[in-house]
Amino acid sequence: MERKKICFIAQFPPPIHGLSKAVDTLYNSELSEKYEFQKINITNNKKILKNLIRISKSDADLFYFTISQTKAGNVRDLLILKLLDLQNKKCLVHLHGGYYGSLIENDLNYFQRRANYKAISNLVGCIVLGNSLRNNFDKMIQHEKIYVVPNCVDNEYFMSNRDFEEKLSTLKNRTVKHVLYLSNFIKTKGYLKVLEIAKMEKERCDSGEKKKFHFDFAGKFFNKTDQKDFFKYIKKHELENYITYHGIVENDKKRELLKQCDIFILLTRYPNEGQPISILEAMASGMAVLSTDHAGIPDVIDSGVDGYLISLRDDRNLNKIFDIMLNLDYLTLEKNGREKITKKYTQKQYIDNIDIVFEKVGKML
Repeated sequence: MERKKICFIAQFPPPIHGLSKAVDTLYNSELSEKYEFQKINITNNKKILKNLIRISKSDADLFYFTISQTKAGNVRDLLILKLLDLQNKKCLVHLHGGYYGSLIENDLNYFQRRANYKAISNLVGCIVLGNSLRNNFDKMIQHEKIYVVPNCVDNEYFMSNRDFEEKLSTLKNRTVKHVLYLSNFIKTKGYLKVLEIAKMEKERCDSGEKKKFHFDFAGKFFNKTDQKDFFKYIKKHELENYITYHGIVENDKKRELLKQCDIFILLTRYPNEGQPISILEAMASGMAVLSTDHAGIPDVIDSGVDGYLISLRDDRNLNKIFDIMLNLDYLTLEKNGREKITKKYTQKQYIDNIDIVFEKVGKML
């Protein structure tokens, strides 16, 4: 039987981020033996004309397209979707975020909004990361054409059972817990709040209490001003003994950091947030996760059972958040979090779930 051809219109690494990593994982998976994969990398928008020509010449049975959540990116996407429609080519879009619906309804003019409605209605399907993100497409396409495929922890960052058990066995003996912020340094991701919590820990210790937390930060700064202000804050409040900045971490360095940390904190209200892979990696690595009830995060965390969710109404109440950190049931959260990731968010499950969608939409071709 002849293999179906699937053309990826997507962002591939570099740079490495949640979307490009997920695309790369899928493209290089065992599904490449079941289907004939093609690749059109849209990371560089300056190559839009060249990419449109490549799309028009492709003989793929299905186009798998990771769409943007910005105004400019949406213009590019509409051009691609219009070309596919004119050539009667079948397309499945994958939204790796949670802002697309708000972009369409609140940020675009009437004509661009209507163009999106028409383009989405012509698709064979849309993939979202969680049930709470279905509403990005609910008004545009039939409910049965919206598929839920959660993110996953890549095998390289899935802590072994042996390391996990060893981490749990030493938990009670760790008097100083390591708190990890691992994400891009975008203000709406909440890293400034974590800095303030580190300051609160120092003030607690200055009053005579024993040190309970050390704060580890890792990720990319997108401008020099934010980076300068970050280190200026540390110096001003004398937090050098409470904070370590690890830079951009990958491979062994990232695995070691995930292994040594006890709490993962992401107090995000980032508009484009979907389902952060960093949260899944933290749960797989035996960390108690503390995050917000924002975007697709509540689809992952059952607050008080396998993590802890802070309401967006309360995420500025740092005293409350710090008090939660002081009283977390680490052992329960870490065990339950690891169990959930093992059951629902492995790399194999992600690939199998995508394959199920490919097979379903394949019947429509």
